[in-house]
Order: sequence, then structure tokens, then C-alpha cells
Amino acid sequence: MKNKTKLFLLIFISFNLYQLKATPKKKYVTEEVSNNETSSVFIVKSDSIFEKKYNLILDIYRKEKYIEALNLALSLYDFIKDDKLMYESYLTKTLIADIYDKTNNHKRALSNYKEALLLINNKVENNDINYIKSKDFAKIYLRIGSSFQKKLAKDSAKYYFKKIENLPSLNNDILKYKASAFTNLSGLYEMDSIYDKAILYAEKSIKIISKTNNKIGESKAKMNLANIYLSLNDFQQSKEIYLEGIQLIKNDNNQNAVSLKADLYYNLAWAMRNLKEYEAYDYQELSYEIEDGIRDKEVRRMAAEIAAKYNIKDVKKEEENKRLKNQRTFWLFAIGSLVIILSLLYFLNFYKLKQKNLRLKLSQTQLIQNQNIEKLKSESQTRILNATIDGKESERKEIAETLHDSVSALLSSANLHLIATRQQFNGKTPIEIDKTQHIIAEASQKIRDLSHTLVSSVLLKFGLNYAVNDMATKYSNSAINIETNIYGLRRYHQNFEIKIYNIIQEFVNNILKHSKAKNAMLKLYEEHNKICFEISDDGIGFNKKKISDKDGLGINQIDARIQMMNGKFQIESIINLGTTIFVELPVVEKETFNHV
Repeated sequence: MKNKTKLFLLIFISFNLYQLKATPKKKYVTEEVSNNETSSVFIVKSDSIFEKKYNLILDIYRKEKYIEALNLALSLYDFIKDDKLMYESYLTKTLIADIYDKTNNHKRALSNYKEALLLINNKVENNDINYIKSKDFAKIYLRIGSSFQKKLAKDSAKYYFKKIENLPSLNNDILKYKASAFTNLSGLYEMDSIYDKAILYAEKSIKIISKTNNKIGESKAKMNLANIYLSLNDFQQSKEIYLEGIQLIKNDNNQNAVSLKADLYYNLAWAMRNLKEYEAYDYQELSYEIEDGIRDKEVRRMAAEIAAKYNIKDVKKEEENKRLKNQRTFWLFAIGSLVIILSLLYFLNFYKLKQKNLRLKLSQTQLIQNQNIEKLKSESQTRILNATIDGKESERKEIAETLHDSVSALLSSANLHLIATRQQFNGKTPIEIDKTQHIIAEASQKIRDLSHTLVSSVLLKFGLNYAVNDMATKYSNSAINIETNIYGLRRYHQNFEIKIYNIIQEFVNNILKHSKAKNAMLKLYEEHNKICFEISDDGIGFNKKKISDKDGLGINQIDARIQMMNGKFQIESIINLGTTIFVELPVVEKETFNHV
């Protein structure tokens, strides 16, 4: 009766699941040490402020708040990277890479792991240098190898795993990294059908793990080794190793151990089936019981009751009579399976969409940070440029005032002394006095011209109205006629007038140098407490899109100056039809003095 029951179970299971005719669950169990760990060396030696910030970010990361953790980690890295804190930079860069790895952005994860490796290469500690470096190198090599493995770059993954193999086994931490690397190398060589090396590394991993009392880890390593022998059709050897793996976790009811036992029982059943040991079906049943739980237990209970109630002959007759009923049951099972598959596909697509949105948010965050950095750079450049221009204008004004008030006055005084000396002579005056007076007069004229070039004396004495008219008169000639239309102006703060005059002068110089115009108009007026001026010409114009390439025009400097003065600046130019420039600047009032 017992044999009949088993035979019925075989028919029932084959009809519904077809599992024993399928391939075994040859799961390749990869090993990677948790990326949530911190370094004990860091806790002892690191600066307390950095330690607090780093541990805060690590806590947020463990809570799977990846966007917040990434923002804080990037800020922390920017804060410490220029302070030659090599080890702290290495820890932070590794954490950034771990966050990218958790969000399946393996490309950026790999890039950051490599940068962390460069940092650890440059790290110098005062004591325990061999221990620190070996452990850190083992850790980062495992991370880089795992990243390449996820990108299916098997040769690169092997290269970094083997670098761990060559490190000295100084402590248990390094042995733990080596065991993980050996397990991964074993799987990679199995995928490439290089079974001798796959077996070698699997056995190395088992040897290390067996010393750590990590039963689940050792059982995983045993299953990997048994899977290799299964690929070689050495079913007896694989059976023995599967049994060893099961024995290690037989009484462990941990969730990971239970799932691992299900896989071990299933693969054991497949190996025993190939050995014609029909006890395999008992192990397969045990695997189903673990994986499917109460539902499959109930199905098998019902099958056992049917098998106990009827003999094989009766079952065959009953099968014929209930063919239509079984067919309906089959279709119900098929429809239910289809619903489950569609549900899994839906949740899989939902998960992928969630990951995609997460990567998009990370990219957007990084873009905003880059934009803020560029904005700060632009504002800094504008301030530097305006400070340079302000310094230049102040220096020119100071030189002009010195020439006019001091040097010119000294020359006038010298000339007066010569006139008085001439009266001392009764008769013909020496020719040297005449020549000296001529030289002094020429020097005075040149000083007046130079002073006027540095800062217009007309501007300082009479204001913008007269200074701009004077500029138009001086620059007009037979090649170009410059006219003015100025109204509603008064006197303003002297520095404000100088800045406006210099801006207009720069625009006029550009017209003279580049426009090839025959006529130009300078329109200047005050409206609503703002100075407005419009400068137009009938020249050749230019392409506004290429204006940044015309460094000689000084447009960028003028634009920066107007921005700092809180003004508005607009250029309209058409090729061969001329250019018009509009500028609007808030008025800066003339200083008033209280006389006591």
C-alpha cells in the first residue's frame, strides 16, 4: 500500500507541476559583505564632527532613504575633500557608491568605488598600516568586483576578486572578504564551464567559512560546490555535498535558512533521481512543503487520502471516469497560474518604474546642485569684474585729480617764478628762460590733456549733459557724424556720472571701431528716477548669438557693470541695418553736506 501511495503521488505531482522533468534549481549564491558596516579605525581616529555626520548619513541610508542620504553624503564629501582627510574621503566616497548600488545605478556605483580605491591608495596612517590597508583594500576590491559582476563584465570581476586572494590573511575580517571573493570566483568559473577552477575556489571558500561558525554561509558554499558537480553529472558527489549542507542548517528555522533548505532539498532530489534513487521524491516533497507551506500540504494530504482509499487499479478506472473533471481542474489551475504570473509581472514593472523614478530624482538633484554651483561662479565672476572696473575708475580719477590739482599747480607756480625772474634783468632776457617757459607751457597742456583723458574735466565740472555733447563733438569727423538728444538731466553722484559716462564712451568706441556707420545718435534722459539712454547707428550690425565670441567689444564687461548697478540692458542688431542699444539705470543721488 505504501508503494502504491508513492506511485500515485508521482502521477499526481507530474500531472500538475512537471517539476522533476525540469532542470534543477542551480542557484548561484553570490557573496558580498554588507555595505552598512563602519570601520573601527575610523571611530577611534576620525574627527568627532565628521564621525557624527557620517554616522547620521549611514543611519538614514540603512532606513532606505536613499535620496536624502545621497544629498548629505555628496555635501559631506565636498566639505572634506580639500582638507587632505584621505581616509574620511575614502569612507564617504564608498558610502556614495553603496547608495548608487542600492538604487541599481551600477555605472555610477562602479565609478565611485574606483575613486575610493584611488583615495585608499594615497592613505597614510601612523600605526597598524598593514592591517588597515589590507582590510580596506579587500573591502573595496570586493565592491568593485561585485559591481563588474552585476554589469556582466566577468573578466573585470575576476581580476578584482583575485586581487583579494593575493592579500595577506592577517585577521578574520580579511578572511571574510576572501571567502566572499572565492565564492564569487567559483560561480564565475562555473558560468564559463571551467569546472576545475570553480571547484578549487568553492573549496577554498568552504575552508574559510567553516572556521567562522557561520552555518548558513557554509551551507550556501556547500550548495555552490554541489551545483558544480551537478553540472559535471557527478550526481553521487553532488548528493553527498547537498546532504552536508542540509545537515549544517537542519534545525535552523531562520527565514534565510528555511529558504536555503528548500533549494538544497530540491537539488538533492534532482541528483538522486539521476541516481535512480526514488527516495528523491520524498526530498522533493519536503522542498515543496517548505516553499509552498500549508496550501501544498493540504493538496498532498488529499492525494494521500485518495491513494489510501483506492488501489492503483481503481485509480486508473477513476481517472478515466473523471477525465472531464480533471480537465476542468487543470484549466482552473492554469488560469490561476496565469493570474499569478500577470500579478508578478505587474509588480515587477511597478518596481522597475519606482527605481527609474528614483534614478531620475537623483539625477535632478545633481543637476540642481550643478546649476547652483554655476550660478555662484557667475555671480563671483561678476563681482570680481565690477570690483576691477571700480578700482580702475577710482585710480583714474585719483590720478587725474593729482595731475590737475598738484602737478599742474606746481608748473603754474614755476612759470610765475620765471616771470618774476625775467623782470630782474635790465635788458635782454637769457634765452634759457624763454625755453624753460615754453617747456612748462607745453608740459601743462599735456597734463591737462592727460587729465581730461583719464576723467573728463567737463564731466566733473558741468555734468553728463555737457560731457556727452563734448564727446559727440570730439568723435565726429568726416567719416561719421554723431548727434545727441539730451534732456531732463541734472547733477548726480559723481561716481554714478563717471560710470554712465564710461559706459557710453565704451559703446561709442565700439561704433567707431566695428560698426562702419556713417551716422550715430546718443539719446539720454531721466524718467521715473531712472537714467535712460539709447545709442543707435546705421552700421553693419552683428549676430547677437555670437556676441560672446566678440571679446574685443567689451560687451560682457558692460553687461556685468549694468547688472551690479541693478539696471536693464538690451541690444537689437540686424545685419547691414545697424544696431540699437537700450540701457536703464536707477539714479544715484548727489551727496548732500550739512554745514554747521
